[in-house]
Amino acid sequence: MATAHDPHEVFNQPAPLVDYNLFDTNRPLRDALRFNAPGLDLAPLQALGATVGSAPMQSHARLANVHTPELHTHDRFGRRLDEVEFHPSYHALMTAAVAAGLHGTPWQGNGAASPHVLRAAGFMLFTELEPSVLCPISMTYAVTPGLRDNAAVYADWGPRLTSRAYDPALKPWHAKPGVTMGMGMTERQGGSDVRANTSQALPDGHDGWGERYAITGHKWFFSAPMCDAFLVLAQTPAGLSCFFMPRVLPDGSRNAIRIQRLKDKLGNKANASAEVEFERASAWLVGEEGRGVPQILAMGSMTRLDCALGTSGLMRQALSLALNHTAQRSAFGKPLIEQPLMKNVLADMAIESEAATALAIRLARAFDLQTDPKHGAHERFMARLLTPIAKFWICKRGSALAQEAMECLGGNGYIEDGGEGIMARVYREMPVNSIWEGAGNIMALDLLRALRKGDAVAALQHELAPARGAHAALDRASAALPDRIQALATEAEARRLAQDVALAVQGALLAQSAPAAVVDAFCGSRLGGDWGQTFGTLGGGTDFNAILQRAMPK
Repeated sequence: MATAHDPHEVFNQPAPLVDYNLFDTNRPLRDALRFNAPGLDLAPLQALGATVGSAPMQSHARLANVHTPELHTHDRFGRRLDEVEFHPSYHALMTAAVAAGLHGTPWQGNGAASPHVLRAAGFMLFTELEPSVLCPISMTYAVTPGLRDNAAVYADWGPRLTSRAYDPALKPWHAKPGVTMGMGMTERQGGSDVRANTSQALPDGHDGWGERYAITGHKWFFSAPMCDAFLVLAQTPAGLSCFFMPRVLPDGSRNAIRIQRLKDKLGNKANASAEVEFERASAWLVGEEGRGVPQILAMGSMTRLDCALGTSGLMRQALSLALNHTAQRSAFGKPLIEQPLMKNVLADMAIESEAATALAIRLARAFDLQTDPKHGAHERFMARLLTPIAKFWICKRGSALAQEAMECLGGNGYIEDGGEGIMARVYREMPVNSIWEGAGNIMALDLLRALRKGDAVAALQHELAPARGAHAALDRASAALPDRIQALATEAEARRLAQDVALAVQGALLAQSAPAAVVDAFCGSRLGGDWGQTFGTLGGGTDFNAILQRAMPK
């Protein structure tokens, strides 16, 4: 006879994943750090892991996405304001991200070991909390070294760009303890083809910051419009050039940056992205006139690194939410995580997430070692080669993983409210890193350009050599790679080439940093063909329990 239950009693509903240390429980990340930066001081990451896993910070993340930015173009008297108002939780998140140094750790010049890897790991951890606010953080990180091409501007702004103090007020740089920067590159008629830009820069004098220009034109995506300054592209008689454009001029007056509207985006809700117009806005030349494209490419490599890092962090978050749910939710007589088919799905996602982490942290190591006397040449080439590969492949896989993780939660994963509403936010966020800073085709074409810069076959053989003998499928894939590069180095097949290189490098990295269960499952499926065309199709001989035990967030 069935037992009657109080209809108001709630049971078989999982407790939220909250108040845990995201770093201490992330074994794949810890092992990737041990492999890529064995001397790294982990204390800052342990502290950050506790912060971003706390209930108060998760509440800030929710509120910043529910109460989205609001544009105020004019005050009540009709004067131009061009201000974006954020919920206080947005500023709380920005304060935490800046305090962690996620915008400027590598540029502080304090001699710390592996600063790019340290920052990369912190960036991934913070992404699990809230990725939207990391847009201005990422841009500040990327533009800081490029700003050195205007020594006078950098002398004034550099110390504040690495400061760990966050001040959201619209004030002159000299009245603020810390500043952030954004970018204004694309226009409505060109998108990724920045050479089609029409904004015009006319000489407007010379002062302590060098050659000043007046810029008239527009930008179609002007991310984080409340940053203190931006690097923008505009045309001069010498061609497309790069300029430093502050929101507030040194005399305290507002620059002529007119915010037309905010973008209504699928995800990335807490961050403001705008369409703007410039009405003879004051800006200062950075670098050589006519050299704007090389200038932006140098910065783009760093934002593309962050796209790979951000998606890797989101993949880890989606996996953690799925594991948390299935470990507590019962169906058909036992917890979901103990159901054989669910084990397959979760384990498949776990090795995908770990492979993304391994590749993203490896790329960050390349940024650290480019000036190394012994390994610098190889690391510079690997940074050039792996940046488009990592952004392309990790970001493509992220969206597929998020959909599968949402399905693990069933209907609970599709709702926006409550603790499990985080999954819907993750799902909406996933595509942005694949689209921004160069979509898939742009990355594949960039890979072809990288192949022309050096001996890719020799570099990859050197990269893969330490993993030789670890797995037969990996050995076969590594041996076939030279022929694959020669056969697929065409525009029509560049995506296949990016996939093949990504999988081989991921397999080699896991062979050197992950336990045998992960290596066997990844290489056997992704490289050996013992896999279907969706998550949950690993071979029956996979050590599911070992993989899941390693991946558990608590």
